[in-house]
Amino acid sequence: MLTRRRFLSTTLGGPAALAVGRLGLVSGQEAAAKPNVLFIAIDDLNDWVGCLGGHPDVKTPNMDRLGARGVVFERAYCTAPACNPSRASLMTGIRPSTSGVYHNPQPWRPAMPDAVTLQEAFKAAGYTVLGRGKVYHHGTGEQFFTQKGWDHYIPKGGDPVPPKRPVNGIPNAAHFDWGPVDVSDEEMDDFKVATWVGEQLGKSYDKPLFLACGIFRPHLPWYVPKKYFDLYPLDKITLPNVNENDLDDVPPIARQIARPEGDHKKVIDHNQWRQAVQGYLASISFCDAMVGKVLDALDKSPHAKNTIVVFWGDHGWHLGEKLHWRKFALWEEATHAPFMMAVPGVTKPAGRCARTVSFLDIYPTLADLCGLERPKTLEGVSLLPLLKEPTGAWDRPAVTTYGKDNHSVRAEKWRYIRYRDGSEELYDEEKDPLEWTNLAAKPKSKEIKDKLAAWLPKVNAPDATGAPRPQRKGKAQTTK
Repeated sequence: MLTRRRFLSTTLGGPAALAVGRLGLVSGQEAAAKPNVLFIAIDDLNDWVGCLGGHPDVKTPNMDRLGARGVVFERAYCTAPACNPSRASLMTGIRPSTSGVYHNPQPWRPAMPDAVTLQEAFKAAGYTVLGRGKVYHHGTGEQFFTQKGWDHYIPKGGDPVPPKRPVNGIPNAAHFDWGPVDVSDEEMDDFKVATWVGEQLGKSYDKPLFLACGIFRPHLPWYVPKKYFDLYPLDKITLPNVNENDLDDVPPIARQIARPEGDHKKVIDHNQWRQAVQGYLASISFCDAMVGKVLDALDKSPHAKNTIVVFWGDHGWHLGEKLHWRKFALWEEATHAPFMMAVPGVTKPAGRCARTVSFLDIYPTLADLCGLERPKTLEGVSLLPLLKEPTGAWDRPAVTTYGKDNHSVRAEKWRYIRYRDGSEELYDEEKDPLEWTNLAAKPKSKEIKDKLAAWLPKVNAPDATGAPRPQRKGKAQTTK
């Protein structure tokens, strides 16, 4: 298990031992049939998951049991640290730098009118294609959901909110808020999503099934039932291990992205850091409970032995690391996210893969596993060899893009960042997993930078909105 000295203190114990789930290997006859796919997308979930070791306090028994069924990819990275470009890229197999879809407000379909989306590929391969919740970014393609690819799709619904907001006392922070809501699980939209997905799993189909389940929490605001906050008493919360001088050696453009005078200052000034971490952890455990509902339904269903489970978070999240909050950055916390796959007849239980992989690779992997026609536009590679042998050879780093001409290249040992003005960061992830020391200016780093720079995108398409976006200054960028 990967570990990082990321927190100010430790607590007794650690993630519970992974219990091997009931989805074991299947017979040759069962494996020969076209597999079903349960496609679980989680919003804003970083690596604070038990089986990833990202936070010592977190309680995620259901994500952990899913990880025990197949392969946990310990170093999986998004193609963009924002919902819309990350999801559009994953679902089309096209890099943000190729499409020009870099930011949340951009409608992705006009930028890629001919792209064959993942659900379209499954539909063309003879699958029944169903989904509910947040799969694509809401507001940038929902009008397209029911027109192509989906047999039936239900977009994300609303959630209860506290009677008085903001709960955290931070003014003019929109939905940058956290606190319990006095409601049952049943009143939350994610519960309705998980219930509906479970109902679909309980049905019989005359065709193989692709079923997408989009869970919204831990996206802001962190309003979940009180029992999940009670799992994390405030006086026992472990805060991230943060270096107050962390931005001293980064380029000006990186400091503008971090905006320490923005969210971080507000959290500190209002004494809300511990409460924020509590809210995020509570939201993760609520999400975990919903994942458990879906897995229980799968285990009881007629499809249990012939269903591939794909679990992914769209990007990471900062909670004060680099004096930064939210996503929208190219450092480890914003780019690293959970990714697991359990494939009957292919993966073995409790697999761990430490290779650097990209969410761009999910589409071609499913194409290989499910017999989909592979569009020529796909820019990722199949992870089938790593599903079969998680410790096998792999020579590809993962590339993340935040806005035009800003990229991170993450290899197993190194992270290299180059911004649009040519400024750079370089981190030794083995010696400096918190990315506190920027080595880019060291003469001995040139060879390493040159090697990693060879993986930078050769194409940097114009912003698909047709207008350049300024670097983040002043007003905080929305996380909708």
